[in-house]
Amino acid sequence: MIQFSEVTKRYNGHDALSNVNLDIDDSEFVFLIGPSGAGKTTVLKLLIREELPTYGRIFLDNWELNILPISHLPHLRRRVATIFQDFKLLPQKTVSENVSFPMEILNIPDQEIHRATVEMLGIVRLADKASHFPGQLSGGEIQRAAIARAMIMRPDVLLADEPTGNLDPQSAWEVMQLLGKLNKLGTTVLMATHNFDITSSLRHRKIEIKEGKISLDTKKKAAAKQK
Repeated sequence: MIQFSEVTKRYNGHDALSNVNLDIDDSEFVFLIGPSGAGKTTVLKLLIREELPTYGRIFLDNWELNILPISHLPHLRRRVATIFQDFKLLPQKTVSENVSFPMEILNIPDQEIHRATVEMLGIVRLADKASHFPGQLSGGEIQRAAIARAMIMRPDVLLADEPTGNLDPQSAWEVMQLLGKLNKLGTTVLMATHNFDITSSLRHRKIEIKEGKISLDTKKKAAAKQK
């Protein structure tokens, strides 16, 4: 489970996040919504320890991330994977090579890498594009390849930072279907977006951030209605 306890993140005297309290259960799918600059990306950076909170505590299960030793960061980033709006695929590598790259740098045996890569390319429906380079793919195919690369190590949590931001509506919907499929396989998904068209059409939990503070949490709102 992910937990933020009274978390504040301050940059140059400005609070990007202010006294945020948040709990996300295992296998939840959560939309983190709000305008640009609201603090969504800051939440994601804190979860991969790219940033540290100014105040407060952050937990992933029994790991307190703000005091996690640097030697544990590789383990954290295997448990928490990230996909980006700008894809970050290596242009000189094929789709298959991009997807397998995280396993290769860990010196995992070739047979295991091949099995996992074939399986993941099948899940994202890119088996027929395995030998293609990123420049030969559509935007939606590139993003699906990026998702496959993020998922190759079977992380517990997948962070998606505006993953549909550069895609046409059809490609964006295909990416959302894929993220939903991965969530049903047990992966916790936290997706930051300002695309309200997508979030309004899906019934996942929504957490809205405005000016660094949580202004809406549909899970808490639903719980309050039941009382």
